[in-house]
Amino acid sequence: MFSSQHRKARLLFELSDLLLAVAAFYAAYRVREQITSLEHEFFIPAPEQALILGFCLITAVMLGRWLDVYGKLDSGQPAAILRDAFAQATNLALALLVFQYLVRLDLSRLFLGLFAAFSFAFFAFFRLSSGPLIGWVRKKFGAVRHILIVGSGPRAQALAETIEAAHDRGLRINGIVPWNGSGSCASNRAVQTYPVYSVEEITPLLRRHVIDEIVFAVDAICLQELEEVLLLCDEEGVRTRIAVDFFPHVNSEVNLERLGPTPLLTYSAAPDDEVRLFAKRALDVVLASVGLIVAAPFMAVLTVLIRSTSRGPVIFQQERCGLNGRRFICYKFRSMLVDSDAAAATANGSSRRTIAAKVSPDDPRVTPIGRWLRKFSLDELPQLFNVLRGDMSLVGPRPAIPSEVEQYQGWQRRRLRMRPGLTCLWALNGRDRLDFETWMRMDMLYIDSWSLGLDCKIILKTIPQVLLGRDAN
Repeated sequence: MFSSQHRKARLLFELSDLLLAVAAFYAAYRVREQITSLEHEFFIPAPEQALILGFCLITAVMLGRWLDVYGKLDSGQPAAILRDAFAQATNLALALLVFQYLVRLDLSRLFLGLFAAFSFAFFAFFRLSSGPLIGWVRKKFGAVRHILIVGSGPRAQALAETIEAAHDRGLRINGIVPWNGSGSCASNRAVQTYPVYSVEEITPLLRRHVIDEIVFAVDAICLQELEEVLLLCDEEGVRTRIAVDFFPHVNSEVNLERLGPTPLLTYSAAPDDEVRLFAKRALDVVLASVGLIVAAPFMAVLTVLIRSTSRGPVIFQQERCGLNGRRFICYKFRSMLVDSDAAAATANGSSRRTIAAKVSPDDPRVTPIGRWLRKFSLDELPQLFNVLRGDMSLVGPRPAIPSEVEQYQGWQRRRLRMRPGLTCLWALNGRDRLDFETWMRMDMLYIDSWSLGLDCKIILKTIPQVLLGRDAN
């Protein structure tokens, strides 16, 4: 399925969750209303119903995104669908339980249980039956898209098989135009399965048959030879797509942009959606501001403790590498004796080289208060100022010191293409116990799978890790 269709399917499932959450709410409400023998009459005033419903609708979709429910529905795996529906429904009921305490409501526990049960039943039933349902809707109200493939060899074959797999989503192959340069034709399974045409027949084909779009799966060198065909498609308004997998960009997202009148084919091996990155930045500013306000009294106490227990400045400053290698000053509460930071960088030997120097808990250079600060990551609270300034993000690869960046291998430098953060995937999977290689690969995994939902998930899961001081030196 084309990515544009996938986005549309995600939107439809999100809208369906809104309707299903409303149905589950009122189903639970009516059932609980009929059970009057357990306690006094059950009733929720209309304003409170509207408030609860609004919360449930927003939370249902947010949970769906957080659990990546909508990204896995295409697989149609019943076990995964049931598991995700159960997780979404139970978390929705738990979120409503917390919400009612925050806004001082008094909802029946039986109602909450019924709401969770109905939510699970409705989510699971709709998703399990959505395949035939969507197929029926597409058949009755949608249009089949007829595709002509230009190309030969494994690339065209793989493309044809992918389109065949999307047959139930309305994609049809009308024919193949074998082409591997200089007008030569090569046979393959796709050519043998579908009608075969020559390049000269494309013009009459467009006028005699329904062709919604043409997909070119040829080598880069062949595109110049097909210039007249591309101009013809443009003239007749036929949508054309060009498979550009002949470029060696394994991790990159590809999109077309314009700089003035010039079209640019853009490869990006790191997130570059400006709208979502702006939302990430807005989330950073809001949460960092709230964090600083809440932590201000505590930070004042830490300032007094650090000043009174050891000689030197309260704030430790160190140059780090940020987005795309930009240099900035990173702030931390000082946890070591003065003038010990240079030796700390090599305290554990080259085998323990990491983004930030790892120091043993019993290292004599660590101050008594510093051991406590490091264990619960309190020494990093001043980095909230770095987040507000835009040097860092709440979630992202840890900022490296310049000397370590100079030793990076080529593939490791890609971690610089994301704004560094206070926490990331490694914080949930071992923190200071991880070796350098594992740490780096987890940063790559974060960059490749980044989403706002993933950021929220990491933030929520980091909180208990930090409060309990797990895996920290």
